[in-house]
Amino acid sequence: MLRVSTALAFSALLVSSIPAAAADTAKTVTFTKDVAPIFQQKCEGCHRPDNMAPMSLITYEEARPWAKAIASRVGARQMPPWHIDKTVGIQKFKNDRSLNDDQIETILAWVAAGAPKGDPKDMPAPKVWKDESGWNMSNKYGEPDLIVKSPDYTMQPVAQDAWWRPTNPTGLTEPRWVRAIEIRPVGKNARKITHHALARLQQPEDMDPALFTNDPNVSGDGLFMEWAVGKNGDEMRPDSGRLMLPNSKIVWEMHYHAVGEEITAHTELAVWFYPKGQEPKHREVLGLFNAFSGAAPGGRSLDIPPNAITTTESFVTLKQNARIENFQAHMHLRGKGMSMEAIYPDGKREMLSQVTDFNFNWHNMYIYDDDVAPLLPKGTILHLLAWYDNTKANKSNPDPDQWVGYGDRTVDEMGHAWLNITYYKDDEFKAEVAARAAKTVNTTAGDRQQQ
Repeated sequence: MLRVSTALAFSALLVSSIPAAAADTAKTVTFTKDVAPIFQQKCEGCHRPDNMAPMSLITYEEARPWAKAIASRVGARQMPPWHIDKTVGIQKFKNDRSLNDDQIETILAWVAAGAPKGDPKDMPAPKVWKDESGWNMSNKYGEPDLIVKSPDYTMQPVAQDAWWRPTNPTGLTEPRWVRAIEIRPVGKNARKITHHALARLQQPEDMDPALFTNDPNVSGDGLFMEWAVGKNGDEMRPDSGRLMLPNSKIVWEMHYHAVGEEITAHTELAVWFYPKGQEPKHREVLGLFNAFSGAAPGGRSLDIPPNAITTTESFVTLKQNARIENFQAHMHLRGKGMSMEAIYPDGKREMLSQVTDFNFNWHNMYIYDDDVAPLLPKGTILHLLAWYDNTKANKSNPDPDQWVGYGDRTVDEMGHAWLNITYYKDDEFKAEVAARAAKTVNTTAGDRQQQ
């Protein structure tokens, strides 16, 4: 089987006369039989009509003109967008949309063979995509129990970026536990102007801020949900949930940018509750942890010199036993990567995850599989390390001669990790660790029996 290094070489050879030679091999890779199933599984989520991608890849006629570009992006592992380092830390994710080595080999071999169509009879049945005017999680949970809508905002054709921060009451009159959340921009072409949308939960509760942030500027009880390209919603693991209280409010933050036409948009937040009387054992929060230190109320410490590559880091001590549900790095145009390491109370260190090729156009949330989500005892230190490239070698850099500090604008910079964290009492945590260990032993024994 071709390894990745060999596969990458395919894209460099596309301009040569290889297609004719490759077509003579015993098995010619075709679109209908070999490539279309991969596109359906990994690409059509974005590459279909009236969606975010610049072209559709559903039919051969749509895909063929883009063959060389597809090979270049696939060979470099830039598409599908999945920027977690495959050589570092945890590698099992619930939402992994990356291509494996065999799939990459297949696509590059197809292009090298001249991108043949193949027998139309081999074409798989078209994939049926859900109407995006509905909620994705309604298939599993039915219609939402609560929908909160922000007021409309009209973005002019030419204007400075805008941050729209209205507030809406949730209307809740009793405490409710949340099992799923989804958020989306709404309105014709709303996604064109919406860079991101945040929903903060503000409610009468005295929660220790250290449980969900190391940033003294975060107000209320932290972030409830975020929408960005690559992220739509959160689903709690069994026996875990987020708590919403009576008289709570949603404090919005929508980042809008002008795109040359007048567009009116708003954001909607859908919430699915556990049934009344069903209270999950564990509470989950969405945390924001900066990857830099020294922030004080009203200001943030982030200093990136011109024409320089630099790193920042922070150390976050967990106040309670925790399960880390996901890793999501958030940076801007100079951001290149971020890692998350666990330093256990006994001094042992474990690299959990690392993004080494951050892309500001995609805010991927890497959701750990149930059997690998890190279980960390209280006192564990999360070591967050971020690195930035403010040189001309960074193709995304708008101006390497500029000093860059913290700010909301795209040309400013940030560096923090979004982490969904489930907290455990001591006895519950011991039981969870024991159950994980027993499952690992049973799985290993089963694997040995099959050998």
